[in-house]
Amino acid sequence: MPFSWKTRHHAVPLLAGLALLAAPAPAETLAEKTLKDIVARERDVLSRAEQEGEQLDEARLRGELQNVINSFDVLIQKNPEFAPAYVAYGMLLGQVGMTREAVGILLKANKLDPEIPLVKNEIARHLAEDGKLVEALPWLMAAVDLEPKEPLYLYHLGKLLSEGRDDFIRAGPFTRPALDLAMLDAFRRAAELAPDNLPYAYRHAEAYYDLETPQWDEALKVWAALEERTKPGVEQETIRLQAANVLLKLGKTEHARLLLANVTQSVLQKQKQTLLDQLAQAGAK
Repeated sequence: MPFSWKTRHHAVPLLAGLALLAAPAPAETLAEKTLKDIVARERDVLSRAEQEGEQLDEARLRGELQNVINSFDVLIQKNPEFAPAYVAYGMLLGQVGMTREAVGILLKANKLDPEIPLVKNEIARHLAEDGKLVEALPWLMAAVDLEPKEPLYLYHLGKLLSEGRDDFIRAGPFTRPALDLAMLDAFRRAAELAPDNLPYAYRHAEAYYDLETPQWDEALKVWAALEERTKPGVEQETIRLQAANVLLKLGKTEHARLLLANVTQSVLQKQKQTLLDQLAQAGAK
């Protein structure tokens, strides 16, 4: 499967980013006003497409998006040094699957203004999803350096290091212990900076499994803390399953059995049974 750091929980905040880039200055120039109008049209097109769902008229959508793309082309031709236009344009091209074109436009934006972390994050994303994980890393680290308190970039960094581990060790930037430390630190910081983001906290706990020598005790502490913050039901019981799995790894079978007894949601019964089977096997040894 191609590398992807998109999740259903937290994708890159595209429209919010575009709106910020297009926000009018106190003395709005014609280029800024035009960009603001293009971004508003884009937002409207994509919002309507999302609302229509399965009833979406794809031919109409393609036509409307092409009109937006044409508007970006004209804006850039008239304002070749206007970096925000390249940023917004590159983001749109990436979203509609024109990856190569998106990277070219984003590289131009980066050349005009090398201090935009969103641009570096997006270039890294496209490179990583094209399988160029080693090439993506410097871009993503630059985004983190520019905005060290943005949890999304830290989450992406942890994910990149985790999924590209073998590539990075083979290429030489990291030893395994150094990579493990950097990966775990990235996930931890992302979770701390976005304490209400459950997927970040979840991935932070899982990261202890990914270490060369898994730290099961530390993982269990994170799961226990996370369970206290989650709502009763599927969310909380999913965490109990994770904790029970860790307890099995630690040989604490009775504690694992007690946790599993409190997993009652029907959608989790298959996973629960898998762990119960493992418990039975452990008891038979």
